Amino acid sequence: MAGYLRKTALSPDEILSVAEKTLPERIGLSRTKSSGHGATYSGEEGTVALNAHRHGAYTEVSANTDRLRTSRMDYEIQKFLNQLPYEPYDQGGPGRGAPT
Repeated sequence: MAGYLRKTALSPDEILSVAEKTLPERIGLSRTKSSGHGATYSGEEGTVALNAHRHGAYTEVSANTDRLRTSRMDYEIQKFLNQLPYEPYDQGGPGRGAPT
């Protein structure tokens, strides 16, 4: 199992909305559970549990997978988290050196 944390300016609802659009397309995962502050996605690549909690101006996002850090799913989850905007006016997305 691997766990990841990310701080972002997005609200928990916005994060879960982005996850709902991104994770099924990118990794082939389907949402199996959801709550006001989190969701669990599962598929052939494995399972990931996302949780998002607002703390002041930022939201802390945690992602816990049932795979090793070297798996494809873990790579894609890290990529998903890194594309969340850190500051309120950031665009998010890949860095300047990352392929799109």
